[in-house]
Amino acid sequence: MSANTPDQKLAAYQARVETVLMQRLPPDDTVPRRLHAAMRYSALGGGKRIRPALVYATGEFLGIPLATLDTAAAAIEMIHVYSLVHDDLPAMDDDALRRGRPTCHVAFDEATAILAGDALQVLAFEILTTTPASAESRVRMLQLLAVASGTSGMAGGQAIDLEATGRLLSVTEIEDMHLRKTGALIEASVALPIAISSPDRVTAERLAHYAHALGLAFQIVDDLLDVEGDPSLLGKTVGADAARNKPTYPAVAGLEAARQRASSLTDEACAAMAPCNESAAMLQWLARFITTRSN
Repeated sequence: MSANTPDQKLAAYQARVETVLMQRLPPDDTVPRRLHAAMRYSALGGGKRIRPALVYATGEFLGIPLATLDTAAAAIEMIHVYSLVHDDLPAMDDDALRRGRPTCHVAFDEATAILAGDALQVLAFEILTTTPASAESRVRMLQLLAVASGTSGMAGGQAIDLEATGRLLSVTEIEDMHLRKTGALIEASVALPIAISSPDRVTAERLAHYAHALGLAFQIVDDLLDVEGDPSLLGKTVGADAARNKPTYPAVAGLEAARQRASSLTDEACAAMAPCNESAAMLQWLARFITTRSN
């Protein structure tokens, strides 16, 4: 069945990256078996696959074949999963539930979870080197993913989050943290296909604007779901941020202001792609889907 509606396209993207992950992850019957099993347990069979969907949707918008995008889609998801495995550890957020089942360190053990996260991270960069694109494009993709994952991106955002526990941050400081912790990988999901196709400057700027606004909106919605979400839909406990006295957008600005900011950022993301008409319809739909989700 062809994927004609946005829902069907998203399902097709999700199924495609699941297949790529299954193929690229080490088999769990190979040594070291426990480590490989933990990697597959964490990466397969769950999650919305939003970042890979953005890779595929951006790539299709730019006219890139899906097969060329598979490595980028899988790599961005592996980085995301590694971050979740490490974030769930007792030294970080100490969560026992992720995607509706025990977190990696609960299902296995802390040492295995640390190694699983480490291995997923380096595997992401390994598979990016096999992208069927020019050498210049592959190097650029490696650089983009490294920056998005490092101290100016995801890891830096997590460090700021940990250091800010129990402190009152300003809205500006919250947004900077969110743009690093979550926004950087969202932006990378759009930037990786750009590195393959090298579109014209105006198109690249529109896509960058879209991804920047969407990345911040994504984390604000996450903050809202931690307050208002249904645990049965989220697959994890709610109220954890408040229990840990962590700085969040609703805690600083209030629930209504957080909702309004997420909505305005979603509008901003969609408006950035509006001049592209129907060719950007899937990207606009994804923005609405991501920021109106219930899990």
